[in-house]
Amino acid sequence: MDTVHLLAIILTLSAAFAYCNFRFIGLPTTIGVMVVGLLFSLFAIILGKLGIVAFHDQAVSVLRNIDFNRALMDGMLSFLLFASALHVNMHDLARIKWIILSLATFGVAVSTFAVGGMVYGLSIMLGLDISLLYCLLFGALISPTDPIAVMSTLKRVGISRQMEAKIAGESLFNDGVGVVVFVVLLGIAIQPETLSASSVGWLFLQEAAGGCVFGVLLGGTAIYLMQGVDNYKVEILLTLALVLGGYTLAAQLHTSGPIAVVVAGLMIGNLGRKNAMSRTTRHRLDNFWELLDEILNIILFALIGLEILILEVHWVYLVAGILSIPLILAGRLVAVGMPITLFRLVTNRPYKEHTVKILVWGGLRGGISVALALTLPDGAQRDLLLLMTYIVVIFSIIVQGLTIGRVAKRYDA
Repeated sequence: MDTVHLLAIILTLSAAFAYCNFRFIGLPTTIGVMVVGLLFSLFAIILGKLGIVAFHDQAVSVLRNIDFNRALMDGMLSFLLFASALHVNMHDLARIKWIILSLATFGVAVSTFAVGGMVYGLSIMLGLDISLLYCLLFGALISPTDPIAVMSTLKRVGISRQMEAKIAGESLFNDGVGVVVFVVLLGIAIQPETLSASSVGWLFLQEAAGGCVFGVLLGGTAIYLMQGVDNYKVEILLTLALVLGGYTLAAQLHTSGPIAVVVAGLMIGNLGRKNAMSRTTRHRLDNFWELLDEILNIILFALIGLEILILEVHWVYLVAGILSIPLILAGRLVAVGMPITLFRLVTNRPYKEHTVKILVWGGLRGGISVALALTLPDGAQRDLLLLMTYIVVIFSIIVQGLTIGRVAKRYDA
């Protein structure tokens, strides 16, 4: 099936899911679209079990033609990250930069090993044949909070600016760090002889620090060019070129494309908005990126809902996925609680009493975790981790996503 036909099917289904949610369910758009996608997938599975295989097989055939990992990581992610960063206040982030840095680095590392160790213990209890290294891989791919899921949720949740900055800032940067941790562990799993302590350290420096530097160059260049024109069409086109071209070039330079795009987005949304845009350009550019963000979010969450059609489902895998949910929340509690407690002791800053609770429950997982799980080598361990990841993501988006507003109102008053 060619790309045009696939795109036509995906867009049509996404639009149909959004319509059904708006008319009959009434959930927040992205969550509702995923729920309708899940119901559609379950309907197709039931038809297959009843012997009506034509519809089921056609749906599975379409999904198997979609490379979810590539569609997200090499396609939609750059646009979604830029659109999210564009509306984050850089001054709010600067005030809590050390907290965000610690959560996005130390927190991800702690969560990776805490979750990996607990899941390894769970696998022994359930009699599952999975190595410690693969459990750590699961910890790495599930530990970063997904900026796409987080930012789509924050738009409708009324919380303080400081708390919003903590949640948004962490989610925007920790996915880049999480991807690096995952790549390192995957390299150890596949070709352990090619990695050393020095090569791992250089990889982190090149990806993370290199991504920041490259993002500054991208953002600065775009702002300089935008200062020389006063035409919103040209300026919007420049931001599109920055996102897609910059993300692609970052990959060629072996730096973190997600981090580069986030840094560039913060610069355009703050410095560029103030110094390089007319009022008309600001209005048009905001409208364009908000619309593009909504459309891509709907498509992404529709795909997440449909992915269940191509998963290998076994009862013991389902049990493992469900039991891993509290373990991941416990790992998140440790990863968030340690840096926050340390900063309280060292800086004597007055953090709100329930900051950790909100950060733990507001740390949503999403499509990035699924995309990373899909890159694992084929085999029983991949099937297990992919289903576990999917279960955690579904729980995170539906349960945490729908209740974080109430949690925030209760504890962030």
